[in-house]
Amino acid sequence: EEFLTFSWPTITITDAWTGKPHIVTRLTSIGAFLKMIKTRFGETLPQASNIVQITPFETSPRHLRHISDYASYKRLYSTLPAVLLSALKARIKTGEPKAIRELWEKKDRTFLAIDFEWSERNESSCLEWGYAAVRCGHLDDLGHWPPDPSTNYRAGHVIVSEYVDKVVNKHFPTYPWQYAFGESQVVSKTRLPEIIQAIISSLAAPDSETTPNTLVLVAHGIAGDLARLDEMKIRLPHNLLAIDTAIFERALHSSGARGLMLDPRTNQPRVQGSTLSLENVVRSLGNTPQGEVSMTSPLPGVTMHNAGNDAYLALYVLQALLDPGTKAPVPKVKKPGLGSAAGAGSAAGLGRGAGAGAGRRPNSMAGLTTPAPIVVPMPMPMPIPRPLSMVLGTVFEAPSTPVSGAAPSPRTPVMGGYDLAEEFGAMKIEKVTGEKTGEKREKERDREKEKEKGSRGRRVPGKAGAGGSPVGVGSGNGRGGWGG
Repeated sequence: EEFLTFSWPTITITDAWTGKPHIVTRLTSIGAFLKMIKTRFGETLPQASNIVQITPFETSPRHLRHISDYASYKRLYSTLPAVLLSALKARIKTGEPKAIRELWEKKDRTFLAIDFEWSERNESSCLEWGYAAVRCGHLDDLGHWPPDPSTNYRAGHVIVSEYVDKVVNKHFPTYPWQYAFGESQVVSKTRLPEIIQAIISSLAAPDSETTPNTLVLVAHGIAGDLARLDEMKIRLPHNLLAIDTAIFERALHSSGARGLMLDPRTNQPRVQGSTLSLENVVRSLGNTPQGEVSMTSPLPGVTMHNAGNDAYLALYVLQALLDPGTKAPVPKVKKPGLGSAAGAGSAAGLGRGAGAGAGRRPNSMAGLTTPAPIVVPMPMPMPIPRPLSMVLGTVFEAPSTPVSGAAPSPRTPVMGGYDLAEEFGAMKIEKVTGEKTGEKREKERDREKEKEKGSRGRRVPGKAGAGGSPVGVGSGNGRGGWGG
């Protein structure tokens, strides 16, 4: 207590190498303390030999606190776990190789890689979302370490139904139907945030202000993905760690851990501090011992710029950079159907297969061209929605002189008559002539009235009178005459 009454000015920092948090003071404050002892008590104290000098990781200004008693020291000491968490998040974000390697080697984290594909014209329009996850703690308990990307990754791919085959990017075309590691799911844009939130919440640990989360988010160029999550109001834990594989790979190259290599864009020696795209990082993993970049992807059958494939490869890149002996993932054989090569004849998946359609832009149905040797069956015609009222003679008019047994022209689709009975029940369409239906009905009523008048004007035999002669309407006088 007497030592602390000197009112030491302190700050909390973390060591740049060990990462441990500390409560530190300046050397000038220690010199001022020794001078105060000599002035007040007349004694000269030597410089302490057990002073630990810290190289701070933090570079921003820190809040200065004065410790004058043990209670204030305990309060400041209780904030060290939060200081450690804040520094760890910053170190992981900047791609520090040592911190990321320690995180992987603990084998108790869940790494979740994500990727968005959004419209180039409107960044708020999300076209696809993909994810891939590996639960290191679970795999280590089962003895499956290191993880095998082909069997130990849990992945998925979601396509937004409102934009599929309608919104096509110009600079970086997307390939929504080329997911190589499973089956894609097509959902509406309103359900996509719910799916993302459910997946993140199922893998994340409870939020905390002092301990890091067991879930680690991974992406290549993670800033854009975090912006999309924020726009969708996705709730992320405050203690979540985020790894950018682009920054991590660049830090490894800058530290010399990746050796000499060529830049795939210029085919020249790579410059320090340059950033590679995800595709080029995947290619660089298949480097020869001399450092030459492979011209073909080491993952045949995997199309880039598909959200599911990019997320899967981002997680594979992270593991391969930490463990160079990692096996490349093998694409899964897709079932015949939507988006597969065998399902090229379906109405929704025409020409989107990984076989014949791999070299085409699968987003546009109009721009597809089928090679000559391949016979693609025609899709079933889609029903045309019929309005409640229309001019039948101009829209669905039958040909004036139909030819029996003649085949229709392939350029002129034949449209049948518009049958109102299908839509309105047992109604029948009469052939429309020059006069209106209403006039017909009026004339029929007039004819019926005339018939009724004629029947009333005819003379009918009346009842027998007193003279035995027939009597007319109006009753006769019984003298054998006709009544009026």
